[in-house]
Amino acid sequence: MNPWPLIRAALARYRYSAMAFVLLVAAGVTLAVAILSQERALRNGSTRAADRFTLIVAPPGSRTDALFTGVFLRPGSSQLLSPTLTANLLNDKRAAFVSPLAFGDSHRGAPVVGAIAPLVEHLSEGLAEGRVFASPREAVVGATSPLQLGDSFKPAHGVHHGGMEHGGDDELDAHDVLITVVGRMKPTGSPWDRAIVVPIELVWSLHHLPTGHAPGSAQLGAPFDPAFTPGIPAAVVHTPKIAAAYQLRSAYTGKESMAFFPAEALLQLYAILGDMRQLMSLLAVVTQALVLLAIVSSVFILFRLLAPQFATLRALGAPRRYVFAIAWGFTALLVGVGVLAGLAGGWGLSFAISGWLAHSTGVSLQPSLGAAELLVALAIFGVGLVLAALPAWRMQRAPLAAALKGEG
Repeated sequence: MNPWPLIRAALARYRYSAMAFVLLVAAGVTLAVAILSQERALRNGSTRAADRFTLIVAPPGSRTDALFTGVFLRPGSSQLLSPTLTANLLNDKRAAFVSPLAFGDSHRGAPVVGAIAPLVEHLSEGLAEGRVFASPREAVVGATSPLQLGDSFKPAHGVHHGGMEHGGDDELDAHDVLITVVGRMKPTGSPWDRAIVVPIELVWSLHHLPTGHAPGSAQLGAPFDPAFTPGIPAAVVHTPKIAAAYQLRSAYTGKESMAFFPAEALLQLYAILGDMRQLMSLLAVVTQALVLLAIVSSVFILFRLLAPQFATLRALGAPRRYVFAIAWGFTALLVGVGVLAGLAGGWGLSFAISGWLAHSTGVSLQPSLGAAELLVALAIFGVGLVLAALPAWRMQRAPLAAALKGEG
């Protein structure tokens, strides 16, 4: 005997209750899938953002802070490398190039970063359009910057958040210098995509510091004159040789500075994210257990309403296993549809969260459904199938006399 016609009839009659059950399961699966998918997207996105940075040198302190400064353009610590160490670092011949980083200015919410031309070319792997800056009052913008080639602007002191969308308060603290955009970088998948990169000499001069070269010199970039080089918050060191990278890390790790590979700091962040994922996953599992138990309890109540129909079937000679198949199939179908809806919902929620995080951090995130999410969904589905057997077993085991009285 085919139980599906009766299951469909029950679903049609109690469709609103069935929809509520499906939404309960889907909500729990959505939470679990979104947590796992988003954690992986954050991990992969941050790795891609830091992939082009060989070595970071910064004042002693937190490597995570230095990582946020050099890679994610989030200035935190106000400490600077000493001018002497800065000059030695920037002129170190063991590296292909060493780019100082300088912050403190912005344009309509976008950070204005002082650096040297080789860093721009390295991060972008060739510009999308235009050229690198060749004079102090020229700039290269990131791939997503609204500024176009030939546009001119005045940088503002400080960072006016939200200025991109609302015009900002740049005119209140604008420097008296007009900068022209001469190039645009290719997408990097990092906060550098919305940055404005200018010669380090311009940032130093705007803040009344020596420019790294003798007064009156029009030179940009290395070599820097030790007598006119100020301290910096961080530097990006690049070398294609692994041995040289380790040598430079050892040379600049001491009392006055620390040098590290960005992957080292990312491992610390991943450990934190991993702990958070375990906590959130545990909460998601507990939520799932409560949801499934609530559904089974609700199905017990619903099956009491269906008890007369099942009793009639049994009185007509339907075998117990047929009654079990109807009761179990009814609940299992609800759980299965809820799990599938939860997978789709979790994927969509992860995309929404990724979009929000990408907008606020500048890190490109690409969520996806992986083996972990599918295993969680399958585990929930399997538990749901087992729990679905409880009301079904009770229904088919109830004495016929009690079922006819509505006590099954």
